[in-house]
Amino acid sequence: MTAHRWDPDRYLAHADERARPFVDLLARVDAVAPQTVVDLGCGPGTLTALLADRWPSAAVAGLDASPEMIDRARDAVPGLDFELADLRDWLAEPETRVDVLVSNATLQWVPGHLDLMPALVGAVHPGGWLAFQVPGNMTAPSHALLDGLADEEPYAAHTRGVARVAAHDAATYLRALTALGCTVTAWETTYLHVLHGPDPVFSWVSGTGAGPTLQALPGDLRPRFEDEYKARLRAAYPVEPDGSVVFGFRRVFVVARTPAS
Repeated sequence: MTAHRWDPDRYLAHADERARPFVDLLARVDAVAPQTVVDLGCGPGTLTALLADRWPSAAVAGLDASPEMIDRARDAVPGLDFELADLRDWLAEPETRVDVLVSNATLQWVPGHLDLMPALVGAVHPGGWLAFQVPGNMTAPSHALLDGLADEEPYAAHTRGVARVAAHDAATYLRALTALGCTVTAWETTYLHVLHGPDPVFSWVSGTGAGPTLQALPGDLRPRFEDEYKARLRAAYPVEPDGSVVFGFRRVFVVARTPAS
């Protein structure tokens, strides 16, 4: 799904905060005793393990397009099946059918993923569950400042065409899935994370959305870019009196029950 290299350690630096949307999403999935559960875009596998805890009798599998993430998942979560694959290829398999299909903070990396809704629904058994969450903060300073700086010279020559996250609002997903016969619950939540340490917002976004842009820059330009990006982030996210930084983290959630027949 993305050509850049993922760093599991950097991604897990804010593991607790990143897990909260997944836990809230999972709480709205009312599957009782599913036999097959798949996590599309499983990352380092730590959240996939929660699926196995929730449904211990199910066959739980995770897939991700990042070799680094799959290697970490296989090491960190023994006993589960982790597969290196692009979710679009997985969805194209004619025999793909599961009881619960979960995708956490992944679809935003797939261009045109709204067009995948029929395939996602088709990959779930009748009466099964599709649940996903994506970011809703593409216009927040953390992303807007990144995109704006990347479009400036001398960086633009290197960052054109890099992967950038894109997602829709809750109502758009609800309408698309309702049109496919699903019963849908969709909502949005903004988490206010209290971050600590030097340049904590940069630390957060460099592990996810900023990764492709940073990796596209040559070694002689990347430090300069990072310094400027950090300075702009510091201005946009001021330090609180206690030394922390408040970071708004807006997410879009969708839970759909597929048609019974």
